[in-house]
Amino acid sequence: MQIIQKVRCPNCGSEGERHYISESQIQRTQCPACDYLMIMCTRTARVIEAYAPGIPLRK
Repeated sequence: MQIIQKVRCPNCGSEGERHYISESQIQRTQCPACDYLMIMCTRTARVIEAYAPGIPLRK
């Protein structure tokens, strides 16, 4: 089962989507405005993949 929720993008504030995919225990947050993407495991809360243009990396 997949649930889609409208959310504000944490990167740019535009309207994005959060997809909850229960079969694979995955949560995907994405924004079409700034190309933000975060995929994480809902069971362990570990980030599997992330892409956030415009957010600087910490050193």
